[in-house]
Amino acid sequence: MAGTPRKDLQKRLTSLVGLVIVFVIIILINVLLSFANVRWDVTEDHIYSLSPETQKILASVSVPVTIKFFYSRSNKNLPNELKLYARRVREFLTEYQRAGKGKIRVQDFDPRPDTDEEDWAQRYGLKPIELRSGDKIYCGLVFAAADQEEVIPFVDPAREELLEYDITRNISRVQSAKKKTIGIMSTLPVFGVPTNRATQMPSPPWLFVSELKKTYKVKNISISTTKIDDDVDLLIIIHPKNLGEKALYAIDQFVLSGKNAIVFVDPYCIIDRPQRVSGFVPPSWSNLERLFKAWGVKMDPSKVVVDMDQPTALRTMDNRIIRNPLWITARHETFSKVDVVTSKLHKLLFPIAGALEKDAGSKYGFEPLVQTSKDAALIESFKASFGVEAIRREFSRASRPFTLIARITGKFKTAFPSGPPTQKDGKGKASKAGVKGAQIREASKECNIIAVCDADMLADKFYVQKQSVLGLVFTKMFNDNLNFVSNACEVLTGSDILIGIRSRSRYERPFTKVLELERRARQRWLSKEQELARQAEETNQKLRELEKQKDPSQKVLISPEQRREIAKFRDRRRRINKELREVRKNLRADIDTLGMRLKAINIFLMPLCVAIAGIVFAFYRKRRTWRK
Repeated sequence: MAGTPRKDLQKRLTSLVGLVIVFVIIILINVLLSFANVRWDVTEDHIYSLSPETQKILASVSVPVTIKFFYSRSNKNLPNELKLYARRVREFLTEYQRAGKGKIRVQDFDPRPDTDEEDWAQRYGLKPIELRSGDKIYCGLVFAAADQEEVIPFVDPAREELLEYDITRNISRVQSAKKKTIGIMSTLPVFGVPTNRATQMPSPPWLFVSELKKTYKVKNISISTTKIDDDVDLLIIIHPKNLGEKALYAIDQFVLSGKNAIVFVDPYCIIDRPQRVSGFVPPSWSNLERLFKAWGVKMDPSKVVVDMDQPTALRTMDNRIIRNPLWITARHETFSKVDVVTSKLHKLLFPIAGALEKDAGSKYGFEPLVQTSKDAALIESFKASFGVEAIRREFSRASRPFTLIARITGKFKTAFPSGPPTQKDGKGKASKAGVKGAQIREASKECNIIAVCDADMLADKFYVQKQSVLGLVFTKMFNDNLNFVSNACEVLTGSDILIGIRSRSRYERPFTKVLELERRARQRWLSKEQELARQAEETNQKLRELEKQKDPSQKVLISPEQRREIAKFRDRRRRINKELREVRKNLRADIDTLGMRLKAINIFLMPLCVAIAGIVFAFYRKRRTWRK
């Protein structure tokens, strides 16, 4: 019996020593892990890991690259958000240095006031943000290789998902001294409006132009040009309304020389409105009918597309939210999965677009890159101003998709088989003045044209939100419109290796189940709405017939028969409106139920898994004890 207390004491001491050992081990593991840079990327697209494309570019680096990270880390007033993001940038740079295998070197600089580091930051053109305290905070990158330099003036936290693209692009750029040249021919003010024009307010260049200038040399091509310079590698044509024969001929010859082009035509251009004009002015339209015919494609400029399955939520003047099927928010499932231009994109916005078709007798390639859903139709463009409700009532489904963006390929023939366009001089004689060089009648190699049936998608307000913080303008993309332009340019200028990096970014993860519930509710709503409109028309027809039958001597404005018809219609309208409210109520209930289910899973699933694991472990230990 005397040995029992001793054994109990020994067990307690053993348990206590065991607990102390476990506690020490946990502390040691935490200390060791705090020094280790361990990262586990569990995102679907692995947006926090270096992509195979980046690793391929790093493997091909011939001239060693030095990345200089200027960051005001010693400033005690650093905003916490910027501090966390700067740490994320530095960790990512470490990934580059590790993957570069000696060809990528990272240097850190702390540009404190009145130091050499601050002088260098200013020489490189880095842009600091100024805090309310007056402190200047730097967070920029400089890329140097031999005599080539590229700069990111301020690492924008809003572009975190594009961080890898920005870094890899600059590493790639400092490897080569020559930039590709992109020519832009536009009837819209994409290069901005200068301040010396009295008729218009000054405005900066559109964002896509500024973004292209970071990678390419960009030229403004006049819409009255007679020849496009030989150094232009890619031509972008935007809203080509009323182009002259010579400009069309210049485009024709540019393409036949073996160059590529991107064309944005528009049957209903919202952004092209005259300044300071009161009253309603119908939007302008554009087409390249003559060139399209030569390229084996056509677009009807009098028709626009309605897509009931991919409408865009818009806020009205009276602060209501409506889903406008004329404004198409095209989703990933309607994109080409095989073309690198669109395969990794997720969402594009088309504010009133047309549709492309392949000519019946065309021998050229026609690959749809973006299409509507099958719940779509073509309507007359003038009906776009009638309002959403009228369009829904008259909607007649075509049961087939329409092409919004297409890639056309082939060895094209000239659109001017009779020769260059002529002009008459003062004596009435025809001449080819202004048309330079011998005519190319057929391309010697395959050319690529990407045609888009909407020009409005290029305007800043249709893909980017801008916010001014501490004197700097931050941009936040809400769709892939800009990425589409960048992808198309990179592919058609030959630098398609960057595509895989840029396309990995995601802006939002839509709830596909919620979208499906909304789509079904819209279909039920539309059928009820159409039924109500049909009954209203029938009632009006009956009222008109009763009005004709009324005796002219009657002094009563409304006959008893008319009153009964009106009462019947009001009863039917109340019944249908009640059913519509029921549809809305059921939709909200279904969405709320789904949300509660997901919330319950998120809140209780992990604790439940831990509890089950604990019970299993306890049961396992108990069994071992019983066996002993």
